[in-house]
Amino acid sequence: MIGKLKGIVDSFGDDWLILDVQGVGYQVHCSSRTLAALPSVAEATSLSIETHVRETEIKLFGFHSDFERDWFRLLQNVQGVGAKVALAILGTLTPSDLASAIALQDKAMVSRAPGVGPKVAQRIVTELKDKAPALSGDLSGTTGLQQEIGEGVAPHAVQDAVSALSNLGYSSQQASSAVGAVMQEAGEDATSATLIRLGLRELSR
Repeated sequence: MIGKLKGIVDSFGDDWLILDVQGVGYQVHCSSRTLAALPSVAEATSLSIETHVRETEIKLFGFHSDFERDWFRLLQNVQGVGAKVALAILGTLTPSDLASAIALQDKAMVSRAPGVGPKVAQRIVTELKDKAPALSGDLSGTTGLQQEIGEGVAPHAVQDAVSALSNLGYSSQQASSAVGAVMQEAGEDATSATLIRLGLRELSR
């Protein structure tokens, strides 16, 4: 099985590129986000690869990191999510945004991806709730806080602060990350007003 390819970008299609690896052209399917971040034709790049083998075809999917590839695999554990839908989700949300949406049980954010209806979005945030923190990497602490907020078990001051920051235009992930970052400084008994003030200071850095 192919796990990684390093070569020269030969050409692009709607959802794929041809990667020239020492004279052999591999067609690699990617999310729109990955394709947009790739270098121009004739420039070098490397991609983490997921290989799908079927009776009638072998299909390669490319990602900028093993981390993103792991999310691609995890998403397909959910009923109704195949490779095409998983790529659409990763083309719409970054892995950290996806982890945040799952932790906050925010099916509306997930359903922004093309081809993802309310029922599939609900299954994603429900079925992956306990699996997402393992893929959140350095965001694991923040993701844990987001999950507490999503389940309604975080302290009221924390929930109020995150809600207030979100109402000011920050994303749920930005708001919960900021509050999570200042909680130790603020102390366990901090009021929502204090968390909002410190959170705004954190977000302005």
